[in-house]
Amino acid sequence: MRVIGVAEYGGPEALRPFDVPERHAGPGQVRVRVHAAAVNPTDTFVRNGARARHQRKDPPPYVPGMDAAGVVDEVGAGTDTDLAVGDRVMAVVVPDGAHGAYSESLVLPAESVVRAPSGADHAAAATLPMNGLTARLALDVLDLRPGQTIAVAGAAGAFGGYVVQLAKADGLRVVADAAPRDERLVADLGADVVVPRGADVARRIREAVPEGVDALADGAVLDAAVSGAVRDGGGIATVRGYDGAGDSAAAERGVSYHPVLVVRYARERARLDRLRQQAEDGVVTLRVARTLPAEEAPEAHRLLEAGGVRGRLVLTF
Repeated sequence: MRVIGVAEYGGPEALRPFDVPERHAGPGQVRVRVHAAAVNPTDTFVRNGARARHQRKDPPPYVPGMDAAGVVDEVGAGTDTDLAVGDRVMAVVVPDGAHGAYSESLVLPAESVVRAPSGADHAAAATLPMNGLTARLALDVLDLRPGQTIAVAGAAGAFGGYVVQLAKADGLRVVADAAPRDERLVADLGADVVVPRGADVARRIREAVPEGVDALADGAVLDAAVSGAVRDGGGIATVRGYDGAGDSAAAERGVSYHPVLVVRYARERARLDRLRQQAEDGVVTLRVARTLPAEEAPEAHRLLEAGGVRGRLVLTF
């Protein structure tokens, strides 16, 4: 079975194909013949060694990838699932050693796999699970009521875009940032107010909402730099583990940080299936920037790290 991964950590050029033993689904598992795997910023950490402490117990290759779409080709004995061989599906993947979405085949917990949205091809379906679930988790931990206001930093990105759309579906008012070329995109996603992105985005959000927003989802990894946009007692959801350490001003105002890690929702089948339904209903938009053959994973990582990609790059198998 072919996977794309690294034997030694490094830049995009470190990614290459490997052959690994075929795996079979056991109890509680399904096997998916992967046709598409989305490329996310977190994948670069598997490649460059930033997540090495999670992989040292395993021999190489180390395979990135948290989003996959394809077709079920095996269901483990006694597995409690309504999925059957031949079903088109999407899945959230927690990378572990040679187990990552950049693979021809994946054995996954049945709770991590749902049917793909009808009308979406494999590439489009692969853009939803990880970022969609992370956005859902961010909104869940912030626990806002309809009518309250959330700001979204990095709103043109995959995570940020899903937060905007899911927040609107939850009845929230959304203030989002955007570069000039992304203003129309972010407005079309549903943002009520669009402010210029940049180092002083907190000030611009405050100008739009003088009392401060009730919460903020930080998809731009601005950390303490955006806490000033949030009212006293509000909350901030972060995506790279930042917990507010060193932000004494926020602490004094009772602003709480909530690091969100999608692994918490990796087996939340009902939430993933709800995202499927919302994609079918047009609540969330599946955005593919470009597809590349799996062997061109180095190029996909180069494009991602160069910045400016809107939607997701997707590897095809």
